[in-house]
Amino acid sequence: MSEHKPSAAAPVLGRFPDFPHEQVTFCQDTETGLRAIIAIHDSTLGPAVGGTRFHPYASEADALTDVLRLSRGMTYKNAVAGLPCGGAKAVIIGDPGTVRSEALLETYGRFVQSLGGRYVTAGDVGISAADLDVIGRGTDHVLGRTTTAGGYGDSGPMTAYGAFHALRAAAAVRWGTADLAGRTVGVEGLGKVGYELVRLLVEAGATVTAADISASARERVQRDLPAVILAERVIDAPVDIYAPCALGATLTSDSVPTIRAAVVCGAANNQLATPEVERQLAERDILWVPDFVASAGGVTTGSAEYRRLPLDEVPAQVEKIFDTAAEVLDLARRQGILPGAAAEDIAHTRIRQARAGLKPGYLPS
Repeated sequence: MSEHKPSAAAPVLGRFPDFPHEQVTFCQDTETGLRAIIAIHDSTLGPAVGGTRFHPYASEADALTDVLRLSRGMTYKNAVAGLPCGGAKAVIIGDPGTVRSEALLETYGRFVQSLGGRYVTAGDVGISAADLDVIGRGTDHVLGRTTTAGGYGDSGPMTAYGAFHALRAAAAVRWGTADLAGRTVGVEGLGKVGYELVRLLVEAGATVTAADISASARERVQRDLPAVILAERVIDAPVDIYAPCALGATLTSDSVPTIRAAVVCGAANNQLATPEVERQLAERDILWVPDFVASAGGVTTGSAEYRRLPLDEVPAQVEKIFDTAAEVLDLARRQGILPGAAAEDIAHTRIRQARAGLKPGYLPS
């Protein structure tokens, strides 16, 4: 186990005054049934980049809460990863299985286009590369389209690849080696990211227990990766590592006491129900890699596409998430603070440097 355990007074994620959102746009089209919200949080470091989530929110208020949290997270994700991008996110309200249509997606693309490039969209939950091809009919400001349409394809595999390397960095801190052979990992969510992460873990020699509410997702894993143990839930499973890869806010004041893992690291966004939950994790000596550090593989791919870096160079760019996660955890250890606050330090430093006209890059010691 790691020797570092932050003090009870250690700062938590959210200790800095937040950068206010620059623009929140409500989009509605009665003909197609489109209801969407685009939230641009901060564009200091470059065009605000972030995916579009298609989800059946119970209310517009719920959708607004989610998009504001997600867009803020994208600012920190892009800044910590050292990408020349600001942070934004969008949500389309509705069940993609019933309301999705090409007309709706094209209309949404035109709303994105109306922002003049301040927002660059990409995929997220409920949005595929094929959907982005259709959105791209209405806007030039879209990343992640299929390779036949000129994009770099689904970013899910690279999101998983980045989370895998963040997980290796956490293992190195916790157990002194990044080798995952023989480790037990509980993966929550078997969508396009979770499935790929499970595959990588199995290839690395880990024993994986996985859960998903979707029967088809479970059947796919059972068919393709028969060594994986399927379970109803994994958050309280007897594993070394808990890897949340579904929707966020699974780490709550009620769930943390049940966790038996020594490390929490996954690709889900907004894993903490409240910032104070991270302190609860630390009090139980559970090492958490901030989600906006671990899940940066997708936006790293999008940034490469935006800059037209060769596609075959993307994996090497994503592998740098290992170094970023290690840097965050080392800064937390040296300063006696929690990893979320350490990652925030790095993000705020880079954004403030850019606002002062300096080249972002210096990190707090």
